[in-house]
Amino acid sequence: MSDVLTGWRMPAETVAQERVWMGFPPAGPTAGESAEALDEARRAWCAVAHAIAEFQPVTLLVDPADEAVAPRYVSSAIERVTVPLDDAWLRDIGPSFVLDDDGALGAVNWRFNGWGEREWAHWGKDDRVAAAIAELAGARRIDSRLVNEGGGIAVDGAGTVLLTDSVQRDPRRNPGISRARVEAEMARTLGADNPIWLPRGLHRDAEQFGTFGHVDIIAALVSPDCVVVHDQRDASHPDHAICRQTMDVLAWATTADGKAWRIARLPAPETLRDAHGFVDYSYINHLPINGAVIVPTFDDPADTEAAAILAELYPGRRIVGVDARAIFARGGGVHCITQQQPRREPM
Repeated sequence: MSDVLTGWRMPAETVAQERVWMGFPPAGPTAGESAEALDEARRAWCAVAHAIAEFQPVTLLVDPADEAVAPRYVSSAIERVTVPLDDAWLRDIGPSFVLDDDGALGAVNWRFNGWGEREWAHWGKDDRVAAAIAELAGARRIDSRLVNEGGGIAVDGAGTVLLTDSVQRDPRRNPGISRARVEAEMARTLGADNPIWLPRGLHRDAEQFGTFGHVDIIAALVSPDCVVVHDQRDASHPDHAICRQTMDVLAWATTADGKAWRIARLPAPETLRDAHGFVDYSYINHLPINGAVIVPTFDDPADTEAAAILAELYPGRRIVGVDARAIFARGGGVHCITQQQPRREPM
């Protein structure tokens, strides 16, 4: 990793977008091996793709083994390209897109090692996906030696980046790395020089099939002065204490221009458990796109309240809900399966 600044900056997710990149779930540990499980995963992923395609282009990466079956799930409105895949969490295996001052497009190519070489993960193909997307997008590839995933960071486009020790400083990802080295790499690749370290991710995210600390399920940067935080109100859920710790950190942190954050709260769904234990259902894992916000829903009483809060946080955008229970059952949400490409415009 180099400390030399490059002039690149990762814009906020609220800027105008060129397209969203997604993956078509291949058979495997995440989507499932059985025909029923795989069908459920593909329907859930493609429901998100079709919701986005109502507003802007979507490019769907399809593993060569699935070229024949993919057209059964997606309409002709969605572009398909053939790229070898182990999995379909495009937020994590795809690049983080950046722009320079003249509007040139760059793509940060993080190293990917299966969320810290998890025993169940495969990543030989996925570690090459970011480079493939960079080439397809016509972006300049910015290589990094940092093992990192797009779900493990959040930026506001003005210099702030959210991080967690349990991801960037995970011994199974980047053994022995210091906060200072991580922060230097965020400045070099993303133009983010106001790091905020959160304690950890949600409870379930630290279980066997979790990412062990992704921020995009616990907090999102709505603007350079506003952060929205997951709010588990039920004290019987372990996320109740985690959310309070997160809010305490943000209460002491400052924006890139040294001001206090405006902290908004998104309620956790009232559903506390599924067949596998405490859920990590979270409306934080949403995606702003051109003219809309794609929001995970859970057939839960809190869906309505969350939609109303997001409508206030993102004025002028339609709030589009997509049932995300099948996605969360596999370890992520709407934000986790998407990667936005900003429009090339001077910053």
